Amino acid sequence: MKRRTMVGAVLVGLGTPRPGKPRSGDIPRRALGGTGQKLTVIGTGGARFHLVPFEEAKAVVRRAYDLGINYFDMARSYAEGRAEDVYGAVIPDFRKSIFLTTKSGQRTRKGAEADLETSLRKLRTDYVDLWQMHGVNRKEDLERSFAPGGAMEAFEAAKKAGKCRFIGYTNCRDPEVHVAMLRHAEHFDTALMPLHVADTCFSESPSMSFERTALPAAVERGLGIFAIKVFGNAFLLRTFSVGDCLRYTLSLPVTAAALGFCTIGQLEDDVRIAQNFRPLAAEEMSALRARAASGKFDTIRGPALEYWKTR
Repeated sequence: MKRRTMVGAVLVGLGTPRPGKPRSGDIPRRALGGTGQKLTVIGTGGARFHLVPFEEAKAVVRRAYDLGINYFDMARSYAEGRAEDVYGAVIPDFRKSIFLTTKSGQRTRKGAEADLETSLRKLRTDYVDLWQMHGVNRKEDLERSFAPGGAMEAFEAAKKAGKCRFIGYTNCRDPEVHVAMLRHAEHFDTALMPLHVADTCFSESPSMSFERTALPAAVERGLGIFAIKVFGNAFLLRTFSVGDCLRYTLSLPVTAAALGFCTIGQLEDDVRIAQNFRPLAAEEMSALRARAASGKFDTIRGPALEYWKTR
């Protein structure tokens, strides 16, 4: 689903004028854990590049940089491996000015090393700022990655060789696996997880809330934290505004949210919100959670929304 398609159509139908172009820069920046890096609170994500033509995706990436975004998120698997080509066609012009990430879902040293070499070639760079162990969603993934000959060996070797500056991991399915990963926190600089206004309403099990389980554990260990699925793959926009969703997540103790822009219009809307961001007060956060938990909105909470959560 392309987020905000319905919302935009409604606004046009009502004759609401589109706001002017956002100014360049002025996006707040936050420290990324203990890395010494400061990133814009929103970043460009490549997970939706399969939804748009190649040239349009390139234009979004260029516009993101021109507006001052310095965090660019990617993964080897996005768009069946083609999304990295979009970045590779644009970012060489400003590579030294951005924080570039990619990810590998391989669990063996050999597989992860092959992924990184492919990523560097497609991204047209000789290093990434952050390389992430992708989709560590089950305890078996963790065990395989840390076993002899596992992916962790590739990550540590890449950092030692200067092919990545920092190491992170991602998980969107099970918060308790995040907690298990953090037993190895000394290996990691960052964690990436889904954080959104309805996350705490997962009725099947309170422990399936990333905000309540994984987030405090990562904060306690001093990791830089990235948020994804801020709009619940667009389903939250049936009930909440784009501003509600983005301001809620950015009011949590995260460094930045990776957003899947499909159009320059979406990008500019989000930049405008970020430029004017102020943290929500505790009562405002509670009110948004209460709205998500309301019985009126069963389709935007729990398994009906967060189908990606599994145990």
